Amino acid sequence: MHHTDEYNIENLVVRRGQPFLLQLSFSRELKAADKLSLRFGIGEKPMKNRGTLMSLSVKQEQDLSGWQISIVKNSGKECLLSVTSSPRAPVGKYILNVKTGTNIYKPPNSPMYLLFNPWCKDDVVFLDDEAQRKEYVLNDTGFIYVGSAYRIYDKPWNFGQFEEFVLDACMYLLDNSKLKLSNRSDPVSVSRVMSALVNANDDSGVLMGNWSGNYNNGTSPVDWIGSVSILQQYYKTKKPVCYGQCWVFAGVLTTVMRCLGIPSRCVSNFNSAHDTEENLTVDIYMDEFGRIENGISFDSVWNFHVWNDVWMKRRDLPEGFDGWQAIDSTPQEQSGGIFQCGPCPLKAVREGDVYLPFDGKFVYAEVNADKVYWMVKKVNGKDKYIKLNTETQDIGVNISTKAVGQDKREDITTQYKFPEGSKEERKAMQRALSFIQPPGLTPRTRMSSTVPMAGAVSQPAVPCEAVPKSGVHLEIASKEALYPGNPLELVITVKTSTPGTWTINLTGSCQLQSYTGKVEASLGCVKETIKLEGKSEMQVPLKIAADAYMKTLSSVEDEVLIHITAIAEVQGTDYKLTKDMTMRFEYPPITIQMPETAKLNKEFTCAFIFKNNLNVPLDNCKLLVEGLGIFKMSTFDEGDVKPGRIIKSEIICTPTRLGEKKIIAKLISTQIKGISAVKAITVTE
Repeated sequence: MHHTDEYNIENLVVRRGQPFLLQLSFSRELKAADKLSLRFGIGEKPMKNRGTLMSLSVKQEQDLSGWQISIVKNSGKECLLSVTSSPRAPVGKYILNVKTGTNIYKPPNSPMYLLFNPWCKDDVVFLDDEAQRKEYVLNDTGFIYVGSAYRIYDKPWNFGQFEEFVLDACMYLLDNSKLKLSNRSDPVSVSRVMSALVNANDDSGVLMGNWSGNYNNGTSPVDWIGSVSILQQYYKTKKPVCYGQCWVFAGVLTTVMRCLGIPSRCVSNFNSAHDTEENLTVDIYMDEFGRIENGISFDSVWNFHVWNDVWMKRRDLPEGFDGWQAIDSTPQEQSGGIFQCGPCPLKAVREGDVYLPFDGKFVYAEVNADKVYWMVKKVNGKDKYIKLNTETQDIGVNISTKAVGQDKREDITTQYKFPEGSKEERKAMQRALSFIQPPGLTPRTRMSSTVPMAGAVSQPAVPCEAVPKSGVHLEIASKEALYPGNPLELVITVKTSTPGTWTINLTGSCQLQSYTGKVEASLGCVKETIKLEGKSEMQVPLKIAADAYMKTLSSVEDEVLIHITAIAEVQGTDYKLTKDMTMRFEYPPITIQMPETAKLNKEFTCAFIFKNNLNVPLDNCKLLVEGLGIFKMSTFDEGDVKPGRIIKSEIICTPTRLGEKKIIAKLISTQIKGISAVKAITVTE
């Protein structure tokens, strides 16, 4: 059982290091003098001395290359052979020839596809857990986690590694990778080169990244619901597909890795630091109202960033760094002169061994940097920078992936870092700093905050920070659910926990941000001086009318987040405190109606229903739906949907593959981009 019967391709697809059977039919009975041998060749000019041509004769027990052949059954004109490839064989397309004496036969449906084998103990990608292999190699649908650190939501994604032309697209990438054929046996080389080829930078790879907000001559990144149409279009045109952002890159890279047989998962890091100077700090600049200023710093904090982990042994490293390795195909920083990242062992990130290849310092900073807040004030016409405070616990929180065998979020933060404030965490930080340390940067200690897990997209609790010496503490919340078209009812709470009288200058601001932290609009500010006695608290409302943001929602092609910043300055002291929070809009749901089970090759109807419960019309609505092994991507133009209106679209489906299949639906309009739904159906014979 090679676990390859799902691939939608005529050719033989097998995994390395595992026997497969070949049935040969001859014009007459086979005799010993016929000298039967099989030849497997990979690459343009297969050669024995390069390990790219395997010539296996039935007499030999084993070829030097580690391939084996034996006769299982020989009766009359029929001969059944068992072939086992080496568990270290290069992965790719092999041409098979059968030789008897001087005759060479070339089968019509050659080539044969050879893949990595996580089921084989001798393969470096061996994963010793059937449930994990099912999830990380065979599952062709999943979720990618997006949103903000304490309002996480799942984006359903069709990986579709078994769909038509996807395997061919992966083979085309391998052929274009400039990897030596001998390096194609090594998942470290293959995953690194694929992290480069999934982005279009440097090498005309699969996806062109675009964060400009203008996607006119391509598909907006938020419109994709899976990797299949991207890889199919790329294979057909051999030109980069427009456009991707981090979750699209990660979704496609997962597809490519699973398709080739390397266990892979999408990983979402919330409050992800993009530290351009490798000094483990990210500078955030604000005006006097707490409004973040674009463009002063090259550093940035993304509300979330998605990359991948791949599973393999690291024979190229000292012992102990096997297992999950981070790779990233979103083009952020160059590595070795090319936009590629990883594989970097999670253990190296966790323990601060950031000198190990590849790109350990960059990944370490993404999950461990400090946020330094600065206020920019105009003094005599010049900008003056005032340092407010440093936040040491905000970066790299609630690192998430889909749970094995369940449609739930699994928190894997502890695989990337020790608990904040623990002895091990401080030791790892010191170790990392010894390799990164620029002048004047001092190692730090941190407070403890761990986040409990709950049910399906469980929302992590916001950690309670230690109250500083002054006893002043800030909290940000929303009174009502944040529906587009309604006013945003936000509240900043100032608390004091020590005796005395406190006079506090409070400023707060609300902005719309893209997920990379870029400010799209400033919506409103509040500035108040408040007095608090002893242990007490006061709520300061920040209300934003719908008119203040609806124009921006309509003019921006990305999904935007609501970012609130509060700054408290305690009079009579040097004490300044900042707090920020990112929230997302809530949306009405899509309902998918269909039977729970369906019969193979028998039609059934699937209906998609959406009611606009918002106070605003939704313009240019499009419904995108896809069901792997059931129907291809379909788009319904729904026009403008007024408040209260219900739309219903139906599709007649014919399942072509057995097992549990998922159907994904997504609604996009001029105003909103984030509505999606997923439903499973079991296909039986």
